[in-house]
Amino acid sequence: MQDLLDDTDLTILRILQQDSKKTAKEIAAHLDLTPSPIYERIRRLERAGYIAAYVALLDKKLFPQLAVTAFCQVSMRYHDSNYIEKFEAQVRELEEVQECFHMAGKVDFILKVNSASLDDYHDFIRYKLSAIENIGELNSSFVLKEIKRTTALNV
Repeated sequence: MQDLLDDTDLTILRILQQDSKKTAKEIAAHLDLTPSPIYERIRRLERAGYIAAYVALLDKKLFPQLAVTAFCQVSMRYHDSNYIEKFEAQVRELEEVQECFHMAGKVDFILKVNSASLDDYHDFIRYKLSAIENIGELNSSFVLKEIKRTTALNV
């Protein structure tokens, strides 16, 4: 479906990734076009699934209950699809987990976890994550400083 996008579509997507509150009129002015075709292009991009959602990005520093960010590497004992599916379903229910990726290689999953403190992270590991069946090994790394953060795809 990528070949259905022209340069104008890609520019619209870039603009909306930077500021999803931009109006069709503002985008049209940037592109020297009229608002109506821009509005229609945006609706087409939404219907086609290129635009999945519009969200507000929050400043994590303003939420002390999210002060500690850890990346937790999880290796499974058994790799049967039932165990993997069960793990994925259980991880989706853990509110501390912001992101989870199924990986290829030595580690099976990487979780991005936010907590208020190291003690809270310890409790999360001990009482929630470790309670999930079939986890063989856990390894945690903690964020000292965020260097780059973007949600924009390079299109």
